[in-house]
Amino acid sequence: MFSLGHWWVIGGSFVIYPMTHFLALETSCDETAAAVFTDELAVLSSVVASQTDLHARFGGVVPEIASRAHLRNLLPVIDEALTRAGIGTADVGCVAVHNTPGLVGALLVGVSAAKMLSLALGVPLVAVNHVASHIYACRLAAGRDIFPCVGLVVSGGHTALFRCDTPLSMDLLGGTRDDAAGEAFDKVAAILGLGFPGGPAVEREAAAGDPKAHAFPRTFLADGRLEFSFSGLKTAVLYTCHGQDVAKATPPPPGRKRADLAASFQEAVVDVLVGKCKQALRKTGLNRLAVGGGVSANRRLRAGLEKMCAKEGAELVIPPPGLCTDNAAMAALAVEKWKRGEFAPPDLDAEPNFL
Repeated sequence: MFSLGHWWVIGGSFVIYPMTHFLALETSCDETAAAVFTDELAVLSSVVASQTDLHARFGGVVPEIASRAHLRNLLPVIDEALTRAGIGTADVGCVAVHNTPGLVGALLVGVSAAKMLSLALGVPLVAVNHVASHIYACRLAAGRDIFPCVGLVVSGGHTALFRCDTPLSMDLLGGTRDDAAGEAFDKVAAILGLGFPGGPAVEREAAAGDPKAHAFPRTFLADGRLEFSFSGLKTAVLYTCHGQDVAKATPPPPGRKRADLAASFQEAVVDVLVGKCKQALRKTGLNRLAVGGGVSANRRLRAGLEKMCAKEGAELVIPPPGLCTDNAAMAALAVEKWKRGEFAPPDLDAEPNFL
């Protein structure tokens, strides 16, 4: 038996199997997203409704606000994803959903909708791990198999290194002991008065600054453990910016001082992430690095990883920015589980903690 797309030759006869369309949902944090893709990993649509404006005045994501926004946005987003893909609900052959990890209230919106759609349409339901999907986004971007590889997920909620022997096999090599890198970007952006979300704001400000202006700590960089810690770095920025008396502190005005603080902070984060990835490649003996999550859209980080991988003789795979931030297209990892018949039960629940 060999495959010719969706033609199969079995016992000398041609048999046609119809293409399966997947409808995927993502509501793990503050992005309401839906996507349509096929069992051949062709992404037909990817729609994301951002909640940035809702959370900006709070300087971070408010779980209750995020959940309510998902309730408002999800059905229009699903409808738009189906329309862009040129299919109707009758054409959906499987429903996929990120059910872990994330904000429990936000996850419940997507999981509840996915279970309802699966039951109403009479199609299988596949549950997907949001963190694993960030690595699979690299597979989508590459257009080919990238496993085995070292995987780095670096986002607002997660900073972790994995050994990924297959799309569905992720062994944790090390994670953060406190703040995730993206969380640190948000907090430093607040200290500097740059607004929310912090990642893009700090990167823009850093472009005019000197990354060597301040010698901020690179926690665990010289340590052999594959662990991260960014809380001390955040505190160092706070004290450098305001001194010890932070109760009456106000953000520095636009200018060289603020740009230098942003650039020096960003450089410290990049040095740690790049350094730990190099350690992971050497410890595992693997020669491919796949990087996903919102922080991987940072241009300084991409440049640092490219330079390191070139020196190490390793291949670097990073998705385009649209696949780095939270989206439903990366839930195409569901195709791998679908092929193995790993379907979710009707009583699937949301799991806020990393599994």
